[in-house]
Amino acid sequence: MAVDTVSPRRLADLVGDFDREPAYVGLADALRELIGDGRIGYGTRLPSERDLTAALGVSRTTVTRAYGLLRETAYAEARQGAGTFTRLPGGPLRARDRALTPGLGGTGTLDLVCAAATAPPGIAAHYQRAVEDLPAHLGTSGYYPAGMPELQAAIAATYDARGLPTAPEQIIVTPGALAATAVVGSAVAGPRDRILIDSPTYPNATQALRTGGGRLTVAPLEADGWDLETLGAVITRQRPAAAYLMPDFHNPTGLVLPAADRADLAARLRATGTVPIVDEAHHALRLDGQDPLPPFASLHPRTITVGSASKSIWGGLRLGWIRAPRDLVEELTVARIGLDLGAPVLEQLVLARILADGADELIAANRARLRDQRDALVEALREHLPEWTFRVPSGGMALWCRLPSGDSTRLVDLAERHGVMLAPGPVFAPAGGLNRHLRMIYTLTPDDLREAVRRIAGAWAELGAAGADAGRRRRTSAGPVLVA
Repeated sequence: MAVDTVSPRRLADLVGDFDREPAYVGLADALRELIGDGRIGYGTRLPSERDLTAALGVSRTTVTRAYGLLRETAYAEARQGAGTFTRLPGGPLRARDRALTPGLGGTGTLDLVCAAATAPPGIAAHYQRAVEDLPAHLGTSGYYPAGMPELQAAIAATYDARGLPTAPEQIIVTPGALAATAVVGSAVAGPRDRILIDSPTYPNATQALRTGGGRLTVAPLEADGWDLETLGAVITRQRPAAAYLMPDFHNPTGLVLPAADRADLAARLRATGTVPIVDEAHHALRLDGQDPLPPFASLHPRTITVGSASKSIWGGLRLGWIRAPRDLVEELTVARIGLDLGAPVLEQLVLARILADGADELIAANRARLRDQRDALVEALREHLPEWTFRVPSGGMALWCRLPSGDSTRLVDLAERHGVMLAPGPVFAPAGGLNRHLRMIYTLTPDDLREAVRRIAGAWAELGAAGADAGRRRRTSAGPVLVA
């Protein structure tokens, strides 16, 4: 298996003008930041001490002691006869994935991990009506591998309303968007196929996409959006079978792919025969009154779209769906039967009722709550943690924050002791890194969000104090170092 390497000259360019008092500590700090942010990938072989010494113009002792610090802090490991390789404390994810296991905190803990809102007012009435409809279906097996026909038709009508003509038989109903993603991953990508994904991305999806054995190819997502030239180069070089995309309120960054860029990306994917898997779980959560952008499937006819009622209406519905080109429906249905035999009948009846009556009122109620909660979180962060940076998203459920220094995994551990659960950046980094980032959801009440930020600010201050003490102790104990 090929091993990633970084050349001495490239590494010298990356570390730049590092702190040289003492030099080995400054070099180790610079390398840790590069490894943590993913600019040097996980498992990359570093240059030999001799080669890096020459490239940096420092003493051999400086590089030797810097590599030693990396190993001591679990950012590198030495392999006998092979060299020094990057790693991360705790492995590529560097923390248990609370995005996959929400609700682990105790009483009084504020959960800023699970991106799910409480049910909107009025949903109980739809359940009551669905229960009244249920007896008519008790004489059946209750298995609907493609979904109940009335729900298929109701979901198809929502795409018609968006200018994307869709027949009911193009819809496959699943128990949530994640189940839909697993079905698609199983059908479109086998062990020899590549699936292109962003970094950062939704961590649960990376596992679901591997259901068929497909291999993930990672393309970095920039802070201000998709770099189409870089992305296009990856697509041309790798020719992936599929590409997993979140063009509307990307999770975790909140970014939106502009209309012109959608058309550009669709053309690049068509040229290589790459099937877009488009996750639209958040597309309805437009919080600032903006008009929706065109569905990606209107630009690329082979697009497989994954939708969900969990984010826009209520997570308790546990219903998602696939909208697929007609010729792929049978293949997807077969793949789906290999994973499960259908979604619950009662919930399908509820969602069919909601969509038939018009879901606008319920979705509007969710948008209004999320808007107030987002604004409360932004205001609290600007007051208590003004040095943190973030973009205010125009939709979705989460804020993607960058710390000015430090390690988000350490902050997450401290924050939990202060009664707040957070998701560290490495959880969203399929190739490792992003240790300066974390995701904060705003599905709690404004008061709870303000209290959460106050607690996080306390953890942040504690982390800063601990880092300053450790730095003083380390520099005090350092012996003389030769600098060339």
